[in-house]
Amino acid sequence: MTEQPEARRAPEPSGVDLARVALRAAKEQARARGNAVQQKKQARRGGLRSGARADGRDPLPLGAAINRLITERGWETPAAVGGVTGRWPQIVGENVALHCEPQGYDEDARVLTVQCDSTTWATQLRLLAPQLVARLNDDLGQGTVRMIKVLGPGGPARRYGSLRAPGSTGPGDTYG
Repeated sequence: MTEQPEARRAPEPSGVDLARVALRAAKEQARARGNAVQQKKQARRGGLRSGARADGRDPLPLGAAINRLITERGWETPAAVGGVTGRWPQIVGENVALHCEPQGYDEDARVLTVQCDSTTWATQLRLLAPQLVARLNDDLGQGTVRMIKVLGPGGPARRYGSLRAPGSTGPGDTYG
């Protein structure tokens, strides 16, 4: 058996050499920490640097902010139908608008509910409903309104006498 020579080890740094090694290690750690801080700042800013050019952090005009919100939330159809209320006289005409007004819109069924101030106008609006649906769909987009539900005038509840059966609806009720 032959003995193999021992591998030569580098001498342990001491004195000035030890100080140099420690200083180099401290500088590398500081550099790594500085890079991590810079990366966090860039991530917080979305990777964009502030400057003269517009970016996602700039304030928006109110109209643009509202349009972006409507688009992000998927509120295009309800917002468009909501605009019908303000433009109702231009859509149906001044005479009809004096006697009939939109009450609500069911987005799932695509039904616009309109209330009239008399039964005569309710009948007239029922006759005009197909033309109004076509006009509304031209204005709002095809398929937005499928049907117009016409309500007659709402009168006060009729109460006959001081004594009534619980849950009765008036003289037409058969109590059972």
